[in-house]
Amino acid sequence: MYSKDEKKQLRIDFWNQFKVRMQKTRSSNGRRMNWLAYPSEVKNIYIRVDADEKGARLTFDIQGKDEGVRQILWEQLYELKIVLEEEMGTDGIWIENASTPVVPSFNRIVWERSDLHFYNPEDHPEIINYLADRLIHFDAFYQDFKDILINLAM
Repeated sequence: MYSKDEKKQLRIDFWNQFKVRMQKTRSSNGRRMNWLAYPSEVKNIYIRVDADEKGARLTFDIQGKDEGVRQILWEQLYELKIVLEEEMGTDGIWIENASTPVVPSFNRIVWERSDLHFYNPEDHPEIINYLADRLIHFDAFYQDFKDILINLAM
C-alpha cells in the first residue's frame, strides 16, 4: 500500500517516463506533439490518456452544453467507426450520454486495457507501450479526419 505522497511521486515519475518515451515521436502530419495534452483543435473535444488501479485508457470525449452539436459530432464519428477502429486495431467502447459529477452529459469512446494496474510498477512499461500505441494510431486517424469535426463544430 502506498502513502499519498508515494502515489503522487509514482504518478509524477510515470508520466515523466511517458513524456520521455513520446518525446521524439511526431504526429502523423510531421509536427511535434504534446502527447499528454493532445490538441483536438475542436472546442469541447478532449483526448486524454490515463492509468490507475482499473487499467490504462485513451478516451475521446465530446462535451459541451449544446446537445445538437454534440450529437452531430457523435453521428459523424459513428459514420467513421469502421475507419477509426481499423486504424486503432481494436474496437472502442462507444458510450453515448455518459455523465460524471463534473460533466452532466457527454459522449465518449474509450480504448482500455483493464488487465494493467498502475500501482504495480512492473506494469508500467506495458502501460506506457499501450498508451503510446493507442495515441499514435489515434493520431493517424485524427489528422486525416479532424477537419470534418472542426467544420461541424463551428
